[in-house]
Amino acid sequence: MSQLILASASPWRADLLKQIGINFLVVKSHYHEPAIHDEGQVEGLALAKARSVRSSYPDDLILGADTAVIYAGKALGKPRDEQEARAMLMSLSGQVHKVVTGVALVKGSRELSTREETLVWMRQIEKEEIDAYVASGEPFDKAGSYAAQGKGAVFVQKVEGCFFNVVGLPLARTAAMLKEWDFPVW
Repeated sequence: MSQLILASASPWRADLLKQIGINFLVVKSHYHEPAIHDEGQVEGLALAKARSVRSSYPDDLILGADTAVIYAGKALGKPRDEQEARAMLMSLSGQVHKVVTGVALVKGSRELSTREETLVWMRQIEKEEIDAYVASGEPFDKAGSYAAQGKGAVFVQKVEGCFFNVVGLPLARTAAMLKEWDFPVW
């Protein structure tokens, strides 16, 4: 039986797969990610990440994922600096935004991809809170400059849809895809 390869360096995705008891090997994708401009790109990026390790693991099942935060029709990626992190958090303060994750499975020439969407309501965030959060360093490797699974949880007022999608991997959808490929989930 083939093993599952997680084509991602995201510790959050690895933790989520561990949480549901799936055995896997982490192999960082060497795909150079372009800036995301719209939510339609996440499936393609997830596929590209999975494809980038396919040649090294031709007999294994490869899982790729990519997450984007969408607000006012624009994709908010990972902030480049403190100023950009503050600006993103200020724009999300008191607003609703969408988190979209593309999930892809690749094995040999077979490919499957889909995406999950979740709405997130942020409470009104005070400038001092944003400054302290940015100073914590947590926003810098997170799309939209916050981690709902970390200290940024205090800003999240409500989630409609899959919470794990906001963390970076929609578990129910991923498990269903793995079952479709006869990969043991239980």
